[in-house]
Amino acid sequence: MQSGGIVLTKVVIKNYRTFQDFTLEFDPKMNILVGDNDRGKSTLLEAIGLVLTGRIRGRLLAQELSPYLFNKDVVDGYIDALRAGAQARPPELVIDLFFDAKTAPPALKGTNNLLRSDEPGVRIRASLNPDYEAEYREFVADPVQVRLVPTEYYKVDWLDFAGNGITFHRIPATASLIDATNIHLQSGVDYYLNGIISSHLEAGERVELARAYRSLRENFADDDAIVKINEKLRGAQGEVSDRALTLSIDVSQKTNWESNIVPHLDDLPFQFVGKGEQSTLKILLALNKQVEEAHVVLVEEPENHLSFPNLGKLIRKIGTKCKDKQVFITTHSSYVLNKLGLENLVLLSAEQGFRLSSLPADTQDYFRKLSGYDTLRVVLARRSILVEGPSDELVIQRAYRDVHGCLPAEDGVDVINIRGLSFKRFLDIASLLEHNQVAVVTDNDAKDAAEVKAQYAGFDNFPNTSVHVGEDKDFPTLEPQLLKANGREVLNTVFGTTFATDDELLTYMKARKTTVALAIFESAETVTMPGYIADAAA
Repeated sequence: MQSGGIVLTKVVIKNYRTFQDFTLEFDPKMNILVGDNDRGKSTLLEAIGLVLTGRIRGRLLAQELSPYLFNKDVVDGYIDALRAGAQARPPELVIDLFFDAKTAPPALKGTNNLLRSDEPGVRIRASLNPDYEAEYREFVADPVQVRLVPTEYYKVDWLDFAGNGITFHRIPATASLIDATNIHLQSGVDYYLNGIISSHLEAGERVELARAYRSLRENFADDDAIVKINEKLRGAQGEVSDRALTLSIDVSQKTNWESNIVPHLDDLPFQFVGKGEQSTLKILLALNKQVEEAHVVLVEEPENHLSFPNLGKLIRKIGTKCKDKQVFITTHSSYVLNKLGLENLVLLSAEQGFRLSSLPADTQDYFRKLSGYDTLRVVLARRSILVEGPSDELVIQRAYRDVHGCLPAEDGVDVINIRGLSFKRFLDIASLLEHNQVAVVTDNDAKDAAEVKAQYAGFDNFPNTSVHVGEDKDFPTLEPQLLKANGREVLNTVFGTTFATDDELLTYMKARKTTVALAIFESAETVTMPGYIADAAA
């Protein structure tokens, strides 16, 4: 960390947007936040920035407090309780940000936090204002009219953990939020150009540049074409004004060259450059402008519009410019994760966030070596079905479509081919993801199904995991299981073959696993799925 920098150690959130009861400990250097949409990645960055600045979308929280900032489930419970006749208190919104005791001012230390822990930190809290208690009681006397949190009766407190009010100047940590989609081009370009000028031009050269620009604008009116246009416009005097109407360029100090020169990349005006190049430049402009004095850097999905090579360059530059800062990055990109380090990964849900350090050591090591980072697919899908190979993947997709009328991907279900049959590694992750359903589909390999399932006995206590195995060990793999479930006549029709014996058909199927699976996937014939396949797809 930078000299004299403040380190954020953890955040505790109550009833803010996605988060009803949420705690996450931070790494002092790099935190890569990964999760499905609506799991709170952006909300977490917003919450950190809110506590450090007291502002949301550039305005004080007291000015922007909205019923929609409160967790919907909590609000629904509050309204239901009111309508049931209970004396329900309106929900509070609280965000507690904890600082490292070694770097934070002692005056911030106290137990005024959700954990009642004697540590330094800052909190922001929105709650019912006691001064409006009577008005609030009158309002909720008719519960039918209560449809949202009555934030009109709320107050916002910005406090340290000692319970004292705090201002922006007392916050020991500053934050810089960088989101390319919200960076306004003109202000960033102004800063960038001024930075170049300050670094490369002498004072006299700056004066000459300003003089040349003003002279150029003054000469505009002397152009022959403009002279003719202005003569014509003067002839219209009296139609719109009693004064002479002409065209020229404003040469006042207010419209100086810094706000009018347009940046070009390879002679193309910036607005005509590709979105990826624009996104990269805007992020780097913001980094140049904002992070020098910041302790905490918050970056929102830097991968937007970027190819892998350009993304790699950007991530390297972010790493360089944010050295000695505490960084939080949201991403959906395995590539970003790969570049910045798997050990920095935070798997995020609405209930919790955890690092791969929460996993068994051998599982951590496995995923560090896994180039594809399929771990992200398990995290990002609300439901995953793990299979042994591409043929199983095709058959499972057909089985799912038969039951649900659509392909798994269309239903938010990810069918993942697990290389090396490392199902237990992924179940280790699933065991930490309470609301992500993960099913394993595997062959019995001529063993009793109970014996195969015993290998995963440690996961029996997790309601979101399941293991599906073919029951009859005489049918050890997918192909014989399909033959058993459908018979030779049906499969001959599906494959367009005329095998006279089961052995001949089975030999054909085993030699052409993927071709056979594709034929089953595409066939208009009714195909009966083996029981373990059907169960996994249900």
